[in-house]
Amino acid sequence: MLVTKEFTFDSAHNLPNYHGKCERLHGHTYRLQVTISAPVDAATGMALDFAILGDLVEREVVAVLDHRYLNELIPTSSAENVAIWIWDKLKGQLPRAKLAEIKLWETPTSSVTLRDE
Repeated sequence: MLVTKEFTFDSAHNLPNYHGKCERLHGHTYRLQVTISAPVDAATGMALDFAILGDLVEREVVAVLDHRYLNELIPTSSAENVAIWIWDKLKGQLPRAKLAEIKLWETPTSSVTLRDE
C-alpha cells in the first residue's frame, strides 16, 4: 500500500552556479509530497497512521527548512538537491514502512520527483 501526506514550507535560496535570475536571492513556498510503502496491518487496517508520517516529516524536514536560507544547509540548493536532502533525512526512519517517493514543487507548475527504484 502507498500512503502519501502533503506539506508546505517557505524558504529562500539562490543558485550560485546558475547564470540567470535564480542566481539572486529569492524565495518559494515549497509543496512536498512524501509517499511511503508498507503492508496493511490486519489489526488496524492501516499501512501507516497519517499522524506518524506527519509528525516525522514535520520534525525532520519542515521544522528545519521552514523560513530558512537553504544554502546554509544545502550549498547548491536546486529543487533536485533539496529533494535528495529530504530523502536522506527520512530514509530508514519508519521501521514498518519504506520511503517510496518524494515529490517537491518549487512553484505551482515546477516539481522534481525522487523515487526508490
